[in-house]
Amino acid sequence: MSFNNGQLNEALKYIDPANLDYQTWLYVGMALKHEGYSYDVWDEWSKSDSGRYHAGECEKKWDSFTDRENPVTGATIIKLAKDNGMTFFNGESKALDWEDEISYEAGGNDFPEREPHEQLIEYLRALFSPDENVGYVVASVEKDGKFIPANKGNCDRTAGQLIDRLSKCGGDIGRVLGDYNPKAGAWIRFNPLDGKGVKNENVTDFRYALVESDCLDVKEQYAIIRKLELPARALVYSGNKSLHAIVNIGADSYDEYRKRVEFLYSVCQKHGLKIDTQNKNPSRLSRMPGVIRKDSKQCLIATNIGKKSFSEWSDWVEGINDDLPEVENMETVWDNLPELAEPLIEGVLRQGHKMLVAGPSKAGKSYALIELCAAIAEGEKWLGFKCTKGKVLYVNLELDRASCLHRFKDVYSALGFKTENIRNIDIWNLRGKSVPMDKLAPKLICRAAKKEYIAVIIDPIYKVITGDENSASDMSNFCNQFDKVCTELSCAVIYCHHHSKGAQGAKRSMDRASGSGVFARDPDALLDLIELDVSESLIKEEKNKAVCKLCLSALDKIGYSDYSQDDTVTSQKMMSHAKKALSETEFAELTAKISEAERKITMRSAWRIDGTLREFPKFPALNLWFDYPIHRVDEAGALKDLNAEGDLTSWQVMNEKRRKQAKKQNDGNKEKLEQALLNVNCGEPATVKEVAEYLDVGERTVRRWLDKFDYELDSRTKLIRKKDSDTT
Repeated sequence: MSFNNGQLNEALKYIDPANLDYQTWLYVGMALKHEGYSYDVWDEWSKSDSGRYHAGECEKKWDSFTDRENPVTGATIIKLAKDNGMTFFNGESKALDWEDEISYEAGGNDFPEREPHEQLIEYLRALFSPDENVGYVVASVEKDGKFIPANKGNCDRTAGQLIDRLSKCGGDIGRVLGDYNPKAGAWIRFNPLDGKGVKNENVTDFRYALVESDCLDVKEQYAIIRKLELPARALVYSGNKSLHAIVNIGADSYDEYRKRVEFLYSVCQKHGLKIDTQNKNPSRLSRMPGVIRKDSKQCLIATNIGKKSFSEWSDWVEGINDDLPEVENMETVWDNLPELAEPLIEGVLRQGHKMLVAGPSKAGKSYALIELCAAIAEGEKWLGFKCTKGKVLYVNLELDRASCLHRFKDVYSALGFKTENIRNIDIWNLRGKSVPMDKLAPKLICRAAKKEYIAVIIDPIYKVITGDENSASDMSNFCNQFDKVCTELSCAVIYCHHHSKGAQGAKRSMDRASGSGVFARDPDALLDLIELDVSESLIKEEKNKAVCKLCLSALDKIGYSDYSQDDTVTSQKMMSHAKKALSETEFAELTAKISEAERKITMRSAWRIDGTLREFPKFPALNLWFDYPIHRVDEAGALKDLNAEGDLTSWQVMNEKRRKQAKKQNDGNKEKLEQALLNVNCGEPATVKEVAEYLDVGERTVRRWLDKFDYELDSRTKLIRKKDSDTT
């Protein structure tokens, strides 16, 4: 390939030296010298990296560049430029914008050439993690004049293993993957597999989809792919009529994968890229870069082009025509910043924002939200946080009407609030009438439009969830409904959700809510409740305090004070004083009160609230007693040293860490042994010495592994075999 008419000068405009590592920067210089450019082109381009540029350095390096057997060519610069948005038509470069009219002329497919194994290594690194299994097929068969895969191929090797072998193959891909027919080419699966098969059910991550079209000239396909900003992790020339774009889908499930692929294909079709719709399944084969096909090469054109993710891309596509506000320049508002929304809950939540209360069953989440309704209506404190007074709507989705109304009265009475502003509370009872949130939101907005609520509380949200709560995209759409309510009504939206199953103590507070992590990331404030493990000794101490307090109150009423300071903290002594000083009737009444107090102490539970806040600094964990029907802050500090249920002690944490490390090492050794037995003699039985030499470990180590992982030596042949096997 030759580069004329300043092609490389133009390409350099798309490459920022500040974004390159040192070696790649040197490669640019080597390529320019190899193509006959003068050093000052490299020097002038390098000046834009003011942080690392040193005068005279380019000239010194330039003189050290000498011809070598495999020189760095201008193709390296072209690839870097293409990765940054440059494309070529008839020798002229062009950066595509959305409004550009696409025009092209048919011509050769002048893609940069690199060593075959290097292309495949780059492809594997772009698409897979080292420990993920890769499926590929090299065997082919001719049918009706067309070569197709002859079998399902291989799927038992990881990307890391393939990359390691390819790095040492001397450019011969066949030494690693097996020989292929140069007339047919070879194929590779773009999604990771479980190593047990190559069907859709064997796909471990619905990560990529294939975009392929053979109805247009290749350069037309390339132009549309780049113009559409497809989030392609790899772009491969098939060696024939098409480009294969491996597009980042990032789906959480097969159902979501299908929906996203449908959307992807519809956008491509709409903008002129006619898609082969047979490529929808996630286990599909695509063309493998770095191999020959007929008289052409299946080659890797680019990696990591377009948008970074499917979500970013889909938002960009849908936002081409939008009614969004204009971009603001910070300088124009620097001295005239808008006022921040006033706090609704001091130090926790602003008016017009969103809050999630998460916790397990028995935490009294609904009671906590009813307490919040009362605090907002009366302008009182909620769990120690001051609330702004105003009107609040409580959307009841779970309780029958009578139970809900009684709860409000019980909570008000227990809190000791006056009912001077009870008119500030509206209740919308929807048990048995609830609809999905995307249908409920407009109905709610319509009913609340003129009520001037400062808060809408929805309890609980599982009743109105739209879609799969484990799907990030479904839950993003679901949570967007809360934004609509906030925006349309200019009020805060507060809602509650349940924890996932299992012990929660070892998790971060924001990871406990059931379903997608969107629940933790979306709200402006997340308050998470987790139960504390109350010991018998603490219950006994709390009962002791209650007895002493009731006894003191009874004795004070009759003016009795013949007790010491030490006596006032011991229930037995205070009961003794009470029995001596009180009448039989008074003592009986006291005993009844004590029994009731002890019963309540036995029944109550302890909780800790952690806050994850967007607008305010994090507050210290808040400890509460759920003393039915309300939560009381632990002002005395009795709960501060308690662990949450499921918390591990320090020694348990260390033991668990050691156990995981040991298992990881054990699994790694087993995998090493199995790979060695598979590769030493091409799968044929091997000796201990052969395996030890292959793994570069001692024979004693190999013998220990054989015993540990259910292998043994055949007594006759001294070859390794699986235990209880009849053949070597």
